[in-house]
Amino acid sequence: MKRRGMLIVLSGPSGVGKGTVRKAIFDQGANEFEYSISMTTRKPREGEVDGEDYFFVSKEEFEDRIKNGGMLEYAQYVDNYYGTPLKYVNETLDSGKDVFLEIEVNGAKQVREKMPDGVFLFLTPPDLMELKQRIINRGTEDMATIDKRMKKAVEEIKTMRDYDYAVVNDDINVAVEEIKTIIRGEHLRVTRVYPEYQEMLGEM
Repeated sequence: MKRRGMLIVLSGPSGVGKGTVRKAIFDQGANEFEYSISMTTRKPREGEVDGEDYFFVSKEEFEDRIKNGGMLEYAQYVDNYYGTPLKYVNETLDSGKDVFLEIEVNGAKQVREKMPDGVFLFLTPPDLMELKQRIINRGTEDMATIDKRMKKAVEEIKTMRDYDYAVVNDDINVAVEEIKTIIRGEHLRVTRVYPEYQEMLGEM
């Protein structure tokens, strides 16, 4: 029996550095999981590449996918949609490969409901002032939007209790190593390994 791949979900408040940490993980290489690129209707930020950072689509196309049941999860955040195409995730997991998702908090909640056996990681800032400064440093939004994001971030941080692990993003390299250590440990969890032994024992 081929072991189904493990779903790894990295989430956290906007501006915490999810994309930066995810990029650092994949830049290291030697990963035994594939990155599932999210889809969004927001405009690309400077340096972002379609098909690498996100799939950038129109609002109409995204809503068509929702109606057709083609999304594992989706959320509307600050007037834009974000989501994960369902077909790719299932096909990759069924092939025995792990899938790494980097998604917003609302989307992670939907994934938890549909795939509760995933590993859910919450990336958190050292403190709220640091988070606000990171958003300001992007230089992509006015102060009214930033204040709106900060209010939302406070609510999102409260959802940390629904995750399996919390990783503080104070030092990117440390956060990356902690995440990889968690993933390695999860592969040794008895509930993931035992079904293979049940099959072997049944054959004796």
